[in-house]
Amino acid sequence: QLQLVESGGGLVQPGGSLKLSCVASGNSLDYYAIGWFRQTPGKWREGVACIDNKDGRTFYRGSAKGRFTISRDKAKNTVYLEMNNLDSADAGEYSCGWGYCSAEMSSTDFGTWGPGTQVTVSS
Repeated sequence: QLQLVESGGGLVQPGGSLKLSCVASGNSLDYYAIGWFRQTPGKWREGVACIDNKDGRTFYRGSAKGRFTISRDKAKNTVYLEMNNLDSADAGEYSCGWGYCSAEMSSTDFGTWGPGTQVTVSS
């Protein structure tokens, strides 16, 4: 049974950076595509980035492309999300889940969510 736990969130100033981690246990990430999603109160999860397990392809939402980088460390069974030049619009709870990685990044195509890690952007 795959379990995911996120970490690395915190409080940053606009323009700052954070690196989030999604640590998997119970199974190898070799068999799962992983997506990072952001959620704010009263909103559904929206896809930020995902990485495929078979070919390593990555997809980003338009506002994240060029600022965020998703990567995978197979030895550590961990997927990372490096976030740079953060803006208040990036704030929210970030969760990772496994599913089908595509440019659409629909939350309905992902599951087995971790508990999430909070990202706050404030001056």
